[in-house]
Amino acid sequence: MTIAPEATASVPHPAAPGAPAVSDIRQRLLPIDVKYDPWAWLAMGIVTLIAGILRFVGLDAPKGKIFDEVYYATDAHNIWRLGYEWDEKANTAGYVVHPPLGKWLIGIGEQIFGYNEYGWRFSAALFGTASVLMLMFVARRLFGSIALACAAGLLMSFDGMHFVLSRSALLDMFLMFFVLAAFTCLVLDRQQRRRRWVEFVEAGGDPAGRGRASRPRFAVPWWRIAAFVMFTLAFSVKWSALAFLPIMVFLVYWWEIGTRRVVGVRRPIVDTLLDETGWFLVCAVLFFGIYLTTWSGWLLTDGGYNRHWLRDTGGHELPVIGALQNLWHYHQQAYDFHTHLDDPHTYQSWPWQWLLLARPVAFYWSSNDPCGGGSCAAEVVLNGTPALWWAFLPALAALVWLAISRRDWRAGAILGFIAMGWLPWFYYELDNRTMFFFYALPLEPFLILAVVYVLGAIMGPGKDGLPDEKRRMTGAVIAGAFVLLVALNFAYFYPIFTGQSIPYDSWLHRMWLGNRWI
Repeated sequence: MTIAPEATASVPHPAAPGAPAVSDIRQRLLPIDVKYDPWAWLAMGIVTLIAGILRFVGLDAPKGKIFDEVYYATDAHNIWRLGYEWDEKANTAGYVVHPPLGKWLIGIGEQIFGYNEYGWRFSAALFGTASVLMLMFVARRLFGSIALACAAGLLMSFDGMHFVLSRSALLDMFLMFFVLAAFTCLVLDRQQRRRRWVEFVEAGGDPAGRGRASRPRFAVPWWRIAAFVMFTLAFSVKWSALAFLPIMVFLVYWWEIGTRRVVGVRRPIVDTLLDETGWFLVCAVLFFGIYLTTWSGWLLTDGGYNRHWLRDTGGHELPVIGALQNLWHYHQQAYDFHTHLDDPHTYQSWPWQWLLLARPVAFYWSSNDPCGGGSCAAEVVLNGTPALWWAFLPALAALVWLAISRRDWRAGAILGFIAMGWLPWFYYELDNRTMFFFYALPLEPFLILAVVYVLGAIMGPGKDGLPDEKRRMTGAVIAGAFVLLVALNFAYFYPIFTGQSIPYDSWLHRMWLGNRWI
């Protein structure tokens, strides 16, 4: 596999004297043009099957609602029953601080399999398995290597945090899935838009000209629109998805400007702003429409929390507008809750601790389940697979170096998503906001891509850009050994990822960081 930067400097139109051939422009714009390969899909299918078996087998254990399932599984049940959340203890409408989409999705499993453990965990397992396939798909698009794509899928399959959240009725798996889907659609949009320019130049078009004739024919950027639809769905699960919006907008402009420079457009920046900004207005309209649709249960019924706040406080509530005013007030209350959430919690952790696995979260604990004699312990602990997570920091350092030295858009895009999903939490740390390790889940696909990128660089070209079979073989052995190490490490921690009852000493041996993991 070759990881090399793409050219971004302007080039004259191919018809001009001394200009590069059209084939050179194609190579610059589409250095990796992935074609349909049934063997690649077979390999990715096998990895997805492994991930699915791990996640669905024993999905209904442990019994009962673990950790925040007491909220989300219950809310999902009631939102499908009533259209809104219900506080069963107080026997009144439930006050919740996250949008409803994630609970609608959890409720799908409850509708199919019943209001039981398998039912409320089914959707998370399905989305978790699908996210493994999606990660492989985008990794292949980025790196052009089925081996690296499958490595990415296996690393995600064998990660403890992804595994536990795939088997729990929480919102974070859906958030991560839609963020990854948005990134995938952006990569596809980049490829599609570049292919349009290549076809335009190959057909004799003159990008250096003036007017409409200097551009490819008008075409709707469906993948870009799909990316922002996926972003909207992520936002409709948790508002923290908003952090990814700036990097998405930046990447669209950056890639479009780079494309125009390569083909020799006279004013690449100005033309990009004129041609592409209107699509963001379309995406903004879709954003509000889709987001409000996810609140349809609350809007179309009368029993939701603060549904008639204006009327109940003596105000005048107009049709439609009044409902939207009430919803806005609800959002203000939820935002106030999030910004003032600073209650100490046993399992809280700070962002700088996440990649160190300094404080996992206990989802379930029992010392009463038999294990064959003696003292026993059964726990579901939300923790990453150490062999994988402790590789993230050196991989990030290497990725920063490679991004600077090679000016590779892939490294920049991966780092951008990691930065926007991680760094904003440091701001909230200054306010002592209560945070947990599972807030890092949206980062995980991009952290894995960082590791895979570095593995690909190790397997990359030899001197003068020529293939070096010895280096390639050595890199493949290193990559394979690392994936195997992660798999074995996952197997070692599997009992405390699934709540199996084991001898207390065996459980204690898995608490590698002592009291920090207890």
